[in-house]
Amino acid sequence: MRNLMIFAAVLVALGSFMAQMADKFTPAPANAAPPKAQDPTIVQTSGRSISIVRDARGHFQTDGRIDGQRVDFMVDTGASLVALNEKSAARFGLRPSRGDYNATVTTANGTIKAARTRLAMIDLGGIVVRDVDAMVLPDEALSENLLGLSFLSKLKRFEYANGKLVLEQ
Repeated sequence: MRNLMIFAAVLVALGSFMAQMADKFTPAPANAAPPKAQDPTIVQTSGRSISIVRDARGHFQTDGRIDGQRVDFMVDTGASLVALNEKSAARFGLRPSRGDYNATVTTANGTIKAARTRLAMIDLGGIVVRDVDAMVLPDEALSENLLGLSFLSKLKRFEYANGKLVLEQ
């Protein structure tokens, strides 16, 4: 289990590093209009398939729901698990005690302690995944919640196509 957690931590760190590198190598088009606040991030393509559009930084940001509470996510195919910061986790009642932070995670910002958890359900634009492994990290270590492979691997497919991330259940 310890080796699995170390492997997961390395993948989270690698995913964060790759996202930072993508920011540096993905120039924004000169004629691109700034995104409007009301623009949806999820385009429903069918009952069991959605497309997520890239944001101005080239990331796939979207809203999901955990226990009915809205949670912002950045899709991170390099993260092994769903990773939540404490502020977001607290909104749906998940408040790990100090002793629960017993998993060591290596990120781009260094090594930190995280609390393991399992989420009963994540709803992303109508795609519902149950029993999702996740971790809660301190707010100072994780500014954005990550939707990692513990969610994505339970889908039929996920792929990048035509500037969009397509998720199919």
